Amino acid sequence: MCFSRSGYFWLAVSVLLVLSGTGSLAADAGKPLSVDEIIRRAVARAQQAQANAGQSGYTYTKLTVTEELDSTGRVKERKEKVYQVVFQAGATHLKLLTVNGRSPAQADVKKQSENDENARQVLGQSKSPNALGNRENFLTPEVVARFNFTLIDEKPINGRKAYRVGFEPKRPSPPVRRIVDRLLDRISGTVWIDADEFEIAHAEINLGSEIDLLGGVVGCLKKLDYSMTRTRVGEGLWFNTFSSGDFQGRKLLDWMRIKTKSQSSNFRPLG
Repeated sequence: MCFSRSGYFWLAVSVLLVLSGTGSLAADAGKPLSVDEIIRRAVARAQQAQANAGQSGYTYTKLTVTEELDSTGRVKERKEKVYQVVFQAGATHLKLLTVNGRSPAQADVKKQSENDENARQVLGQSKSPNALGNRENFLTPEVVARFNFTLIDEKPINGRKAYRVGFEPKRPSPPVRRIVDRLLDRISGTVWIDADEFEIAHAEINLGSEIDLLGGVVGCLKKLDYSMTRTRVGEGLWFNTFSSGDFQGRKLLDWMRIKTKSQSSNFRPLG
């Protein structure tokens, strides 16, 4: 996806930070599942979790580190941010607590608001003054319909049995209805789907071909490597607990490389 430093790059990042799914279905004992059935159950799980979202509320702490590198790989700028996150009624609310160990300046708060608005636009979500939809639920029938899936094997992750599934975009691509569809049509990778609860437990994603915007005038994303780990933190509740990304591309005439890391901890029920 093409980007400017202040906007379009963060659309790609926002999409990946929410890429996940969330409910409770049991596999048929002793009966092997096809990849289509595994994906069907994962989507059903996510839809069930979305329907029950109003019954659960959690809060946790999120630490993000973003580094901008020059062409030699040296860090030009580093920002460490801490958020207090509230997940309630199917929506995720973020409050910026510190930036590089200090209280956020007004410019930091404004930037956070702009990033949230960019993510709403790329995901086609309605505007909310305090929330950015459900960052824990991105596995929908519309997203799944854009990919072909292959069952690789069964491989445990974090001590739990999981199906390892490869995915790649369908060709020809389905119609593009949202900005995010352009990114989805160029990413592929592997997901680990929990065999008991059909949640995405881990994902590794990469960009297959360059994405530009406005004919490449604004810039483009040339390389993307992203991984994400999700953890079961409560009965039927899974959250993104760690992610890392490496993004390379061009902003106007300048080469850019951004590396990100995010870690969530201290999960606890609300009230």
